[in-house]
Amino acid sequence: MRIVFMGTPDFAVPTLAALDEAGHEIVAVYTQPPRPAGRGKKEQKSPVHLEAEIRQLEVRHPESMKDIAAQARFMELEADMGVVAAYGQILPKTVLDAPQHGCINVHASILPQWRGAAPIQRAILAGDPVTGISIMRMEEGLDTGPVYATARTPIEDKTAGELHDELAEIGANLLVGTLIDFPAVRPVDQDDKEATYAKKIAKSEARLDWTKPAVRLEREVRAFAPFPGSWFEHDGQRVKVLRARVIGVNGAPGTVLDDQLTVACGNAALRLLDVQPAGKGVMSAEEYLRGRSVPVETVLR
Repeated sequence: MRIVFMGTPDFAVPTLAALDEAGHEIVAVYTQPPRPAGRGKKEQKSPVHLEAEIRQLEVRHPESMKDIAAQARFMELEADMGVVAAYGQILPKTVLDAPQHGCINVHASILPQWRGAAPIQRAILAGDPVTGISIMRMEEGLDTGPVYATARTPIEDKTAGELHDELAEIGANLLVGTLIDFPAVRPVDQDDKEATYAKKIAKSEARLDWTKPAVRLEREVRAFAPFPGSWFEHDGQRVKVLRARVIGVNGAPGTVLDDQLTVACGNAALRLLDVQPAGKGVMSAEEYLRGRSVPVETVLR
């Protein structure tokens, strides 16, 4: 097929690579424009932009696909299909309808569950046992289109970062398989009554509230690892928690209960396993305690 690919972050890179290696003609790659990043605020190209350059594919990065000129250039490509994976822009109907077979999306949930911006994190926070990938036809609504294919994977004790990488590979393989005999694939309409919404993660959600049950906080730690990272304050310093385990003991919420950095929660306790003090690398709780005094009965904020 003649395919226009539209994606921006690391999640989209395996899909672009799989399409190219499967022999499809990638007539153009659309991605977000280079943005200032890092300490020097130097403009950096997106992961998809860099991958496309390695593969010697044409890259386009319009500020907005609502721009009439950008839409005209898109239509001139006369693509068979648009493939979208975490592009980061809302596509107008003109763009969605331009390719012969429309645009399809690689979405990181089992639709209609977790439509929206943060499906991986919201699935972990909800305690879902499984998540997955849906290949869906794009409509003007938010992730409302009919689904061509799904694949599932257990969540278990995986972090959002681990699930992200796993689902990126699953999505790439599922998409390529779906396109093998695409005209014969019949999409299934979603049941809107079963839909849930995965709103964007707010930075305020990442602060650990020790009055919550330990089970909930352990999910938050996994959902926000590696970014933005669940955190607490100790001696005026922010400390991220990247891995933790529920322990069946109780105490006043926020109180350190032992010399292994076990912190009492609203119900049960959370043993902190991997942490990251501000300005430092990730370290075990044992390493953290070697350099800092956190006596039993210390109250963390």
